[in-house]
Amino acid sequence: MNTFISAVLVGLVGVFCMWDSRLLGRLNFEQPLVGATLVGLLLGDVPTGLAVGAAVELVSMGLVQVGAAVPPDMVLGGIVAAAFACLTDASAETAMTIAIPVAVLGQLLGIVFRSIIAALTHVADSAIDNGKFKTAYRMHICVGTGLYAVMYFLPIFLAVFVGTDLVQAIVNMVPEWLSTGLNVSTKIMTAYGLALLLTMMIKKGMTPFLFIGFLLAAYLNLSVIAVALIGVCLAVVFMGFKFNGSHVAAGVDSDYDPLEDDED
Repeated sequence: MNTFISAVLVGLVGVFCMWDSRLLGRLNFEQPLVGATLVGLLLGDVPTGLAVGAAVELVSMGLVQVGAAVPPDMVLGGIVAAAFACLTDASAETAMTIAIPVAVLGQLLGIVFRSIIAALTHVADSAIDNGKFKTAYRMHICVGTGLYAVMYFLPIFLAVFVGTDLVQAIVNMVPEWLSTGLNVSTKIMTAYGLALLLTMMIKKGMTPFLFIGFLLAAYLNLSVIAVALIGVCLAVVFMGFKFNGSHVAAGVDSDYDPLEDDED
């Protein structure tokens, strides 16, 4: 597979992941792990893509979008980093030095494109006020989504088509103290992301399941997949209890006749 085709395919992966939150209704394709794994699949190196995606995903857990604040685009960074690792046989740690700067670039591009989209929103509002609903539809679906597609496709395409050798040269020029600092910072962000995940898990109803999973893995030496399957089975059982209980309650309520109290 030549570089041009690889660049086009990786760029289309970025566009597809972007469509998740714009057209597909949040199916969780817009995640660094998914995007990087798809890149590895297309470039014939799934393990590398998966490793890079997992590393970037852990870092992204520590980045939360609050209000209008735009965090670094870790999806864009993960896709470019995975392509770089697959095409140059670089390690996941080396690819992370690419993911962070590219994610910051995606953050800047996101701010610019959101400003443009805000202006287009006023055009769509004006079209709706004038009864031109097809124009508003085109502004939302075609123009807005098209601009975001360009925002994702062009940087990824250029990074893969032009920049693999250039990126490799830039990485080689990075001082050791800087690359070490970036690696340490990514590990700190990983720990922070896991801490945020634990804050959601350690709640009154979830804490027992957290410790059950820990005990299964620590004392029974079960794999992560086995523990996950046990969790799925428990979820199905408890969901069955919940819905069966609601049906029973509904049946009792439907048989109750308030007029009987009046007759007594």
